[in-house]
Order: sequence, then C-alpha cells, then structure tokens
Amino acid sequence: MTIDHTLGAAFLKAAEHEGLGVTFWSGLGRHQKFTYGELATQAARVAGTLVSLGLQPGDRVGLVLPTGPDFYHGFFGAVLAGAVPCAMYPPVRLGRIDEWKERTAQMMREARVQIVLSDRRLLPLVSVPGQRAGVPHGVQTVDWCRRSEEVYRCSEGPEVLAAVQFSSGSTGRPKPVALTHNNMIRNCQAIMSTFPGDPSNHSGVSWLPLYHDMGLIGCLLTAIMAKGPLTLINPERFIARPVGWLEALTESRATISVAPNFAFGLCAERIGDEDLEGLDLSSWTVALCGAEPVHPKTLDRFCARFGPVGFQSSALTPVYGLAEATLGVTFAPIEVERRIIHVDPASLEEDGQAQLAEEGLPLSSLGRPLAGTEVEIRDPSGACVPEAQVGQVWVRGDGVMAGYLDQPEETTAVLQDDWLDTGDRGFVLAGDLFLCGRAKDVIILRGRNYDPSVIEQGLDGVEGLRTGCWAAVSLPVETGDTEALYLLAESHNSEDEGLIQICREAVQEHSGLTVAGVLILAPGTLPRTSSGKIRRSEARRRLLQGLLLPPKKMTALGIATEFAKGWMARWLPRAAS
Repeated sequence: MTIDHTLGAAFLKAAEHEGLGVTFWSGLGRHQKFTYGELATQAARVAGTLVSLGLQPGDRVGLVLPTGPDFYHGFFGAVLAGAVPCAMYPPVRLGRIDEWKERTAQMMREARVQIVLSDRRLLPLVSVPGQRAGVPHGVQTVDWCRRSEEVYRCSEGPEVLAAVQFSSGSTGRPKPVALTHNNMIRNCQAIMSTFPGDPSNHSGVSWLPLYHDMGLIGCLLTAIMAKGPLTLINPERFIARPVGWLEALTESRATISVAPNFAFGLCAERIGDEDLEGLDLSSWTVALCGAEPVHPKTLDRFCARFGPVGFQSSALTPVYGLAEATLGVTFAPIEVERRIIHVDPASLEEDGQAQLAEEGLPLSSLGRPLAGTEVEIRDPSGACVPEAQVGQVWVRGDGVMAGYLDQPEETTAVLQDDWLDTGDRGFVLAGDLFLCGRAKDVIILRGRNYDPSVIEQGLDGVEGLRTGCWAAVSLPVETGDTEALYLLAESHNSEDEGLIQICREAVQEHSGLTVAGVLILAPGTLPRTSSGKIRRSEARRRLLQGLLLPPKKMTALGIATEFAKGWMARWLPRAAS
C-alpha cells in the first residue's frame, strides 16, 4: 500500500473528476448538487482553520452535523488537516434531549475531541455537551471554519488513525472504535468488489445518517472510491415520507441503495396505491439490507408491494457487519434470489443446533465473508464448533478495528490474536452465515435460550404497531425463581385492548411460547441507539425500575428553553472571562 491509499488521497482523486459529485435530494425539485472538486475546496478551507487553531496530526475533531454539504466540509476538513474526524449523532428527538446531551458529552470526553463542528441551527444544543465535556476549542460552525486559506496536510500513511466511529450501543454505551485508513479503504474495496461490473458504472441513493457506519462508509466513502454519483436524502425526510426514497431511486435511475430491515417494512406498510404511480424501480439491482436482523417476511412483503413497479426480488441482498469491523463482514450473492432456510426452533433453543425443518422458523442467509475477511463460530471456551452449531461469531480481517480508543481493557475483552468477538450468536451452514441475535440479549426461559429478534418476528405485520418498534424481554415472576416472556411494543393507539391480544396470539403462533404480558407503549418510549436500534436490555432495566416513560412533550416554550440553555452555555463562560 502507498500513501495514495488514505481517505484524503481518495477524496482528492475523486475531486479531479469533473462533474462527479453528490446531489442532496429535497423531493421538491430543488435539489442541490456539489462536485467533489467544490466540496474539496471548502474542506481545505476548514482544514486551514483547524491548523491555524493549532490542531496537530492525530487530534480528534467532533462532528455533530445533519446530512448536507457541511458534513463533507467538516469530515474531510479534519482529514485534510491530518486530524481524525469523530462523527456523532445530532439531536433528533427533542423529547429525549437530556439523554442526548449526556450521551454526547460522554462521547466527546471518550474521544478527547479538541473541537466540535456543527451548524448554526444545532449550535445552541450542541454547545451544552461541548461545555460539559470541556472541549478545548469549543463548538464552532463549519461556516465559521471556512474562513482560512486552503490547507492540504493529509495523513502520513495507511496505518495511521483515520476516524473514530462509535458502536451502536445496542447492549450498552456506545464505544469509540478506532479505525485506520487501511481499515476503511480495504473495507470499501471489499464491498465494491461484490458489485457487478465496473463500480464506477453504478450510482447510489441513501437516506442513512452519515454519522452511522453504513451511511458514512457504505455510502459516502464507497461512492468516493468507486467514483460514482451519489444522491443523499435527509433521514428525517425519509421517516416522514418513505416514498421519497423510492422517488429518488426512480428519478436518479440509481442501481444501489442500502437500508435496515425496518425501512423495507415501513415502505411496504405506509406507501399507498396512489404513491405507486410514477415509480419505476427497475434500475435498482443491488438492494442491500443490514444493520439489524433481517426478517424474511418483511422482505417478502416489500417484494410483493413493489414488484409491480419494477422491483426485482433478486436485487435484495442481506448483509452482515458491525462498527468494530469497519462495516462489512459478509454479503449474500448480488443479483441472486435470497437463500432462506427453515429450522426447527426447539432444536435451536434446546441443543443450539440448526436442524432443517420444512415448517420451521425462517432464517435468511447473510452470505459469505468479504475479500480479506474470515469468520469462525466458537463455543464459550474459544473452540470452533461444527457446521450448523450455534456459537459466538468471531471475525478476523482487514476491516477489524485497531481497538477501542484509549480503552485497553475494553479492547482486550473483544480482541484476541487479531480475532474480534462480535458479541453476536450464529451458525454457518453450507458456507453461509446465519445469525441468532446478540449474546447479551438472550432470553432464558425454563433453562432454554431464546433469541428475542426471532420471537419479535411474530409481531412483523401486526396492524396498529409501529414498524420495528418492539422488544421481547424476560421479567421475573412473583415467586422470583424464574422469568416469563413479555412484549413491549409502541403504537399510536395504546388504549386498544384488542391489540394486546393480537400481539399475544401472533407471537405464540410464531414461536410456540407463552406470552405472560404485553405492554403497549406510546411512540418514542423504547430506548434506542443513535442508529435507531431498540436497546432491549436498557428497556428491561427501565421497566423494572419504573423508568420506562414516554418522551416528554416539547411545546414551543420548551423548545425555546432548550435553545436558550445552549446559548447561555456558549456565551456565559466568555462573558465571565
């Protein structure tokens, strides 16, 4: 590898291609397009300001930014200054603003950021965790940083720290994952090698947040390295109007787009017949599905709904990855029908064996390891288990992180001889990986292990529930000598007694398990990670402590108060000095 194989070099090389760049899609016919050359010029000015402030190579730069050109300016501004960008999620739910402030301050402290870049709209809110974390150069806008002469001071080589991305925190707090240029470049190359034909002939559409590994690496960086056009949609715009994603695919004639399982379910559920008019998804040949458990029924509903407007079922490609492995670990074959197996749930739960059964539980293959990656399934002692035996998923390869930033004990707990303990449970059958959930989320009932994501599949398609907004947990019974299964699910109609019975029957029919209770919750009650995954263990903890409460309703006065707190946190220290 040469010095060209760094993020800065890849970005500047893409900037040499006239006309190549990114379109920020509004859905209103007022799209903004920026070439990589234009983005690079502004990023170099941000780099100039960072250097003028005294930032040294390797210093960390926090980013709390929405999808937009400022994210490119801030991210690559840090890269071109020789610094290390650390993307963090912006506040998206004001009803949980206090929780966001605390988690963000913790991330800033753990990354030891020297400065945080945001925008004018978010500045008052981001200033609060910035002050709590004691960020040396405070929180500044990207616009303020675009004031200097251009600077191009790229990192010295591929093994240098390139970026810090935070793990999802689905079973605990988000951890700062330290990635080198080699990790990120090689993982992007491995992902691109799965695309049919020349990667530059493909174009992408994404609504995924750019602070998330799948949005940042799988979309933004991969598009730069592939030198193909990319269209980006604000995530909040997608949630509010899912059909916008498909309209952008239709309009741009894109070939690649990626999303979690819930997004495919949301589209199948909320896009009406009138919205199908004008859609043409025939160009979409690579539809990657990952970042959370892949439910075959969800993808089947998506295919049935959008097949009439040109979507090909062979386009759906389940994938597996995690932040600690940069992003991608395994991919199912591209442009090939999904491999679905049916296994006997009793054998899976009692013996940890994936025994095929015609009427059994459907599981989707997540494919085989990417180039430069190995996967092993191990038992608790660390020994490899035979095919079809459930165990811990371990990964080794080019994308595996250098470690958790400045956390040697946390690193040692998951990295052994270059092998990463993913914390996921699964098995390999005929060379393909199948997942059975997170080890820390396992539900134990009467001595048997159950994967909550498998139980939750029974809720998929239940009318009245918010798509993907549910959790299966175990709670102690009154005698205290065992636990029972409970379902937590969000709905806009929390008073519907009939919905409780429907949920109970759906899960019992799907899994054969007795459901002790169903709690219908207000929207936004279940705790989530920055990428939207349900934090089951945290939901259980809050429920037991009486803290599983809906987000507080934010009035106009409440919103104004939060912004006022931010401005006070930003300006009072200056006035005192």
